[in-house]
Amino acid sequence: MSKTDYLEANLINHVLRGIAYPVPVSIWVALFTTAPGEAGGGVEVSGGSYTRQQALWTAPAGGSTNNTADIIFPVATANWGVVTSFALFDAVVAGNMLYYANLNAPRNVLINDLVKFSVGQLQVTED
Repeated sequence: MSKTDYLEANLINHVLRGIAYPVPVSIWVALFTTAPGEAGGGVEVSGGSYTRQQALWTAPAGGSTNNTADIIFPVATANWGVVTSFALFDAVVAGNMLYYANLNAPRNVLINDLVKFSVGQLQVTED
């Protein structure tokens, strides 16, 4: 996963300049049909019962953390399109994008489909 410009700036300000960073209370996973980048952007899935899902994380070890529970999106009540990537946000709606990545295999999400990330499937690594 890659960090966004927003997260990079906040980490630099916090660690090197002593400026407090507003630490997120919860982290939310969002799905995209057009990939976001360092500045954010991209096209997030909308409609058809889509909503971001909260993710919980393991304590970091070796500079990495993984999701501790399955992340299950609602059953699609309309076609969501080809989901190509995902991102982590600090809010369930709007908010700030923190990390983003492309899926290993894009998936065309159709009506009645379920999207799920299993325990440990998402990994954030700082290198």
